[in-house]
Amino acid sequence: MPRPTVEPKAKLGLIFFPAYDWAISESHPEREERLLYTHDQLREDGLFDFPGIAEYRPVVAEPEDVLRVHICPPGLDQVAGAPHLISAGGAVTAGRLWATGEVEKAFALVRPPGHHATLVVHGGRGFCNINNEAIMIERLRSEFGLGRAAVVDTDCHHGDGTQDIYWHDPDTLFISVHQDGRTLYPGSGAWEEMGGPRAWGSTINIPLPPETGDEGFLAAVREIVRPVLDEWRPELVVNSAGQDNHFTDPITNMKLTAQGYAEMSTLINPDVAVLEGGYAIQGALPFTNMGIVMAMAGLDWRRVKEPLPPGGRPATRPETLEHVKRLAESIHARRRRPRPEQTGSTLKDGWWRRERRIFCDTHPTTKEFAGRWPSCLNENRREAVKDCPDCAGLMTIETSSEVFRGGRFLKLPRRPCGRCRELAADLAAQGWRL
Repeated sequence: MPRPTVEPKAKLGLIFFPAYDWAISESHPEREERLLYTHDQLREDGLFDFPGIAEYRPVVAEPEDVLRVHICPPGLDQVAGAPHLISAGGAVTAGRLWATGEVEKAFALVRPPGHHATLVVHGGRGFCNINNEAIMIERLRSEFGLGRAAVVDTDCHHGDGTQDIYWHDPDTLFISVHQDGRTLYPGSGAWEEMGGPRAWGSTINIPLPPETGDEGFLAAVREIVRPVLDEWRPELVVNSAGQDNHFTDPITNMKLTAQGYAEMSTLINPDVAVLEGGYAIQGALPFTNMGIVMAMAGLDWRRVKEPLPPGGRPATRPETLEHVKRLAESIHARRRRPRPEQTGSTLKDGWWRRERRIFCDTHPTTKEFAGRWPSCLNENRREAVKDCPDCAGLMTIETSSEVFRGGRFLKLPRRPCGRCRELAADLAAQGWRL
């Protein structure tokens, strides 16, 4: 193939990890072919012939990388195996390539996915065990001093795990564009969910009706995502690049096309993308990934052609566009409230408190995990965050499940004040685990 005459506008690093030895079941849509077809097409179509587009190998995430983000009551070795650590390591590799300036953009095409993994991990949720994006962000904060970060999740399923991890973090903006949780797993992501009492407005949810097409998604990004990002001005923008909004996906109900994904990526303009869902292995992933790669590199993504349904590009209903317009007005108005009355928490004795019940439903069948977990389990969690005027507040967590009788944990904010440090030390002396 002759050398391309058009050069990418941005130097792009691609990190691949198909996880050959990890599967939920042999016929499950979350399997290694998700990435093998994409890798083959990127090579066959000559993407790596462009100067400035290069492939990198993932590192293995260290235990401290995971424990910087997650509380794992049963033990890290009980909830994350080698494939999970390498997948998270692929995200870390992408982040480090960007942070060191070796590339301008990076895309971690990895599996297993991670955006349903919550702050506390008793087991797997929605094919996810540990949160790849959060592990990458916190590694960059530890190693490079990264400050404000934003995660824009464009997976069809609400990124409830990432939301849970950063619910109380005023320095991390989380935006999720997803199919309405009333119609799809995990059932969360209502537009009213906007963050904890000390981080109000740092969570933005954009639930879209089933069968939303390109026009609806692009309207949501233009009218909500882009204005919030522009106002927030994060140092790093991460795209949780799930591709199960595609019109061929077997487990969702949306109508996005490969070119729609590419244009959405152009508008979001992420520094780093991390693959999440997407299960139309032959019908969508090679095209959607190609579109995102070309958009991130600054190439003309309009050249991406895919088989469209009869009648051409799926349309978005006019009522859906009206829904997006009303949603934008409501979100922008609500997130600016200085002290919301309803945050999902109750203020009592100087602590914001809430109780949670979280269902864990996914367990891998790899040999290293065989027989360790029940088929499903429930986490019971009680959280309290100190209503502190000087920092985001010390957090206490009481958690239990069928595989862990119960424990009490402490989580300090990124920049704790002296009083919260002292309070944490006092509680640690009483048996709480910091």
